[in-house]
Parts: sequence; C-alpha cells; structure tokens
Amino acid sequence: MTTPGRRVAVIGAGYVGLTTAACLAALGHRVRCADRDADLIGRLRRGQVHILEPGLDGLVSEGLAASCLRFDAGSRGAVTDAEAVFLCLPTPAGPGGAPDVSAVMAVAAEIAGALPPGCAVVVKSTVPPGTAARIAALLGRPDVAVVSNPEFLREGFAVTDFLNPDRIVVGFDTDTDTDTDAGGVAQRIASLFARLAAPVVFTSTASAELAKYAANCFLAVKLSYINEIAGLCERTGADISEVTEVLSHDPRIGASHLQPGPGWGGPCLPKDTWAILHVASAASSDLGLLRAALAANQRQLRIIVDKARLALGGRLAGSRIALLGLAFKVGTADLRESSALAIAELLGAEQARVTGYDPAVHTDVAGVWVASDPYEAVTGADAAVLLTEWPEFGMLDWTRISGLMAGDTVIDARNQLDPAVLDRAGLRWQGLGQSSPSHIKWGSRRPGCAR
Repeated sequence: MTTPGRRVAVIGAGYVGLTTAACLAALGHRVRCADRDADLIGRLRRGQVHILEPGLDGLVSEGLAASCLRFDAGSRGAVTDAEAVFLCLPTPAGPGGAPDVSAVMAVAAEIAGALPPGCAVVVKSTVPPGTAARIAALLGRPDVAVVSNPEFLREGFAVTDFLNPDRIVVGFDTDTDTDTDAGGVAQRIASLFARLAAPVVFTSTASAELAKYAANCFLAVKLSYINEIAGLCERTGADISEVTEVLSHDPRIGASHLQPGPGWGGPCLPKDTWAILHVASAASSDLGLLRAALAANQRQLRIIVDKARLALGGRLAGSRIALLGLAFKVGTADLRESSALAIAELLGAEQARVTGYDPAVHTDVAGVWVASDPYEAVTGADAAVLLTEWPEFGMLDWTRISGLMAGDTVIDARNQLDPAVLDRAGLRWQGLGQSSPSHIKWGSRRPGCAR
C-alpha cells in the first residue's frame, strides 16, 4: 500500500503537469504544483482549469478543498520538503526536429540547491535517451536520485489514463555516482502509484526514455498504414470498415488506431516522430519505416484536399469550403499540429475560402473564419469536410444543411456519418476507404454548382 500523505512536487502546470498533480492528490498524496506563470497559478488557486480535459477540473477542485493540492508561482519553494519532484516541462521540437530540453534543464538547475537530501527527481517530460543522466550530472547532488517515469496519456482521456494505466514505467540507473539506493528509490516512486492496478516495468533511464518515443511512433506508423490501406480499398472495391474488422480480431494487431482519418497530428506524435528520427541520426541509425510513415501522413493531408478539388470539378479557387472540426482530436481544444489546420492551409493556398466550426474552438485561427455553430459554417459552402469526430456532428440536421449549402458534397474524413442519411438529405457523401454505396445515386443535384 502507498504511504498516505507522501510529499510530492510537480513542476509545470501544463497538460501533463496539471493532470499529474491532480491525480496524485486524488491518490492521497500532498502535492504542490509549481509554474512560472503567476497568472496561471492565480487562476488554478481559484479552481479555474485552463485545459479542456474531462474530470480534471473536478479533481483540482477536490484537491484544493481537501488541502492536498496547492499551487506555487515558482519552483524552488515547492521542492524544499518534497520526497519526489516530478518534472513536467515542455520539450518542443527544435531545429531539424531535435527535442528542445532546455526548459527541463533550466528547471533542474534552478532547483538543484533547494532539493532536500534523499528526495528523487522524476523526469516525466518526454526526453531523448540520456537526459536523466544529464540531469543527474547537472544537479551534482549524490544524495538525490534521478529516475524516469514517462507518461502515456491521451488528450481527452488523460485523467482516465492516469488512474487506469496500462503500465507504469520507472527507469533508474545503478551505475551512477550517488549515495542513494537506486533500486530502493525506484521502488519508492513506484509505490506512489500503488493504488492503481497496473504492472510496473523497471528499466534503465535510457530505456524508459526511448520507450516513450517508441510507443508514440509505433502508433504513428499504424495510423499511416491504415490510411494507405484505406486508399487501396477505394481503388479495389474493398471496404476499409470490413478490412479493419478482420484486423481487429488479431491479438497481434489489436483494434485501436485502425480508423482511417485526415492524418495524425497533435502535440505528441509529430514532435516525437521527428525527435526519434533525430536521435537515430545522431546514433548513425536510419529508421526508414518511420520516415515513410511521416511521408504518408503528409500525403494524407493532400488526399483530403484532392477529394475536395475533384468534387468541385478540378478547381478550388474561389470556392467556399466548410470544415467541421478544427481540434486535432475529439475531446480537446488543442490545435497544435492539427491536421484540420494543415488542410485549411492547403485549401487556402489554392485560393479557397475556408470557414470552420468546432465545439471547443471559439476564436478565429489562421486562414479560417470560425463560425458560432455548424449551420453558420456551412451556409453558402460548396463542400463540407468533416475532420474531427465530435459526436454532435453525427446528430446534425443534414436536411437543413443541404438547404444552406451552395454545393452538395460532404467529405467525411472520419467515416463518422451515415451515407444513407446524407443521401436522403440530397447530399453526396464521400468517405475514406469505401466505394460508393450501391444504393446512393451520385450526381449533382444543383447543376453548375461544381467548379
């Protein structure tokens, strides 16, 4: 059983940091979450959560009410009595895709002198192999251990994933010049999660760091692969939904990440893919399969644009395209590396006018005028493109949309909609990896609407 009331500091109140802090408090620990953004800390102290993540605001409120979660502006004060200090800092892509760990290293240097003897620094940020060892050398504290504990959280499911993990990874090194029992420290960090029913995997720090990249990049390859299979289905008369049904029953493959889409994006997969390629290049290794997955993902963006151009008679200039969904995935307002925005940029480059709607995005974004509701977004549109699989899109009044649009094409890049429903509304449905359903009679209902 975990020791109640363990003292934990979490540095960084971003997506991973705030989720980590709130969930550790929910597990019974006393958590201080620090960030250099004083305004953000002020809002969090009032229970105002800045991240759209189901369940997170409730956990923060509960932690504040129980006095087991507090927020600090600045790192040094938060770590002075901590038994474990979690580093949850951003590691964005730098030049050439190299992961930028400067924020992690800067905070490590900042707190080095304030760490109490015997505490452990836990690297939760996604970092290249060797970073934990660099932090240990930078700290210069033989009485402080550095371990790796990578996160495997999905946006939109982060709280669920934290409290119901598939595995907990703790990386530690025994060949370091420290006065600590590395194995004992690793067990102590693992015990923070003792209330969670999940296997604990102990590794070296380098293996833990690389495993995080390897997991995300495997998903990227899987997504690119299924998108290419969807394209092959369209050319051979096969149905991607039937193909993936067959694949999903194979335990070696599994059912997840078999849904074709407009291309993978978000704050993790693209960044981590470039990062591991940079690591591989520095190690004189060539991950050709991963490079191919990146290239396939870029092609997928253009495939969606090509579908819109073909539907409008081969020309996008002067057309109006409505995008349904702008966030990179359902359940979040995150626009980082969103495939929807990349597609909007490609459409704009061909002089199309782009409108958009997303239930979690309420301000205009580059190249997209954001409407207040989906019906406003599609008004006057020559084609609509569904890019984020928000459930409410499946419940729209498509007959009403048919009357509002200037054209009649709906490109469903998530295969979320029922083609028969759109057919009855007088709209032409186009999905991914599926031949036109035999009961749908294609053809423009508005002569001259296609350009």
